[in-house]
Amino acid sequence: MLTIVAAVFVFFILVLVHELGHFATAKLTGMQVDEFAIGFGPKLWSTKRGETEYSVRAVPLGGFNDIAGMDPEENDAGKRGYCEKSIPARLLVISAGSLMNFILPVFLFFGIFYFSGVQNTSTAPVIGQVVSGKAADAAGLAAGDKIISIDGNNVLVWQDIVDNLKDKDSSLNIVYERDGVQNETAVTPYYDKQLKRSLVGIVASTTTEYPGLFEAAGLAVKRTVAIIGAMIGELARLIGEPSDAELAGPIGVAQMAGQFAERGFVPLLSFAAFLSLNLGIINLLPVPALDGGHVVALLVEAVRGKPMSRNMMRYTQGFGIALLVLLMLFATKNDIVRVFTGS
Repeated sequence: MLTIVAAVFVFFILVLVHELGHFATAKLTGMQVDEFAIGFGPKLWSTKRGETEYSVRAVPLGGFNDIAGMDPEENDAGKRGYCEKSIPARLLVISAGSLMNFILPVFLFFGIFYFSGVQNTSTAPVIGQVVSGKAADAAGLAAGDKIISIDGNNVLVWQDIVDNLKDKDSSLNIVYERDGVQNETAVTPYYDKQLKRSLVGIVASTTTEYPGLFEAAGLAVKRTVAIIGAMIGELARLIGEPSDAELAGPIGVAQMAGQFAERGFVPLLSFAAFLSLNLGIINLLPVPALDGGHVVALLVEAVRGKPMSRNMMRYTQGFGIALLVLLMLFATKNDIVRVFTGS
C-alpha cells in the first residue's frame, strides 16, 4: 500500500508541474485551452471554469493539455489557436513543461536543505549505518561502532577503511570500539559488480548542518545543476553503449518510490526531484511525440518558412509513438524480471 501511495504521490506531483508549465504559458500567450487533465482514461472528477475543463482521470501516469489548434485542420479557436501563434510563442509553450521539471527540484532541494539540514559525510571511522543481511551485519557490527584496526592496520579516518577493504575477498579481522570497550570480529567482504569494489555493508556516519535562507537556495541550485550534468553525461554514455542501459518502467519507478518512502518523506522528496530532472531531460530529446520532437519541428518550420506537411507530421509522430511504446515494453519487461528475480 505504501508503494502505491508513494508512486501516485510522485507521479501526481511531476505530471501536475509539467502540465502546469504548458497550461500557464498557453494562457499567457493567448491560446485557448479546452481541457487541463491529470492522468489518462475515464474521468474521475471534472469541473469547468471559463472555457477550460479541469479533470482528474483514472490512470495517474501522465496528463495533457487540450490546446485548440494543435492540428491546424481542426482549429476552431481562430487566432487563439496554437497553429496561429508565432513560433517563439509555440516554442515557449512546448518547452515550458520540461522547464518546470527543472525548476521543481530547486524548490524541493531548497525545502529539504532549509528545514531538514544538509548531511555531510564524516571522516571519522565511525559506522553510521549497517546494511541488513550483509557481511558486517552478520559479524555483529552496529551503527556507532568505531573501527580501530583491520587485519592489524590502524584505522584513523574513514578512508582507511575503504583502502583496507579494496579488492579483498578473504576474512578480515576487525577491532572496533563500542561503549568504550574494544571488541574483535571477522568479516568477509563481498564484491559489488556495479560499484566494482569490495564491500562489507557499512556506511559512514554523517553530520547535519542547517544553512540559512540564501545559502540553502544556492545549495539547491548547485545540487540541481550537478545532477543535470551527471544525467546528461550518463545519457551520452548510454547512447554510445546502449547494451549497458538498464531502463525502468512504471513498475520499477513505483517500486523505487515505495523504497524511498519507507526511509521517510525527505528521501521521497529527493527521489521526486531526481525523477523530475530525468523527466525534463527525456522530454527534450529530439524524438517525435516528445516535447523535444515538437521543438525540432518548430525549428524546421522557422528555417523553411512553413510548417511540415500534415502527412510528414503524421508519419514522424507515428514513428515516435511506436518507438516510445517499444521502449516502454522493454522497460516493463525489465521491471517484471526484477520483480521475479529480485535483482
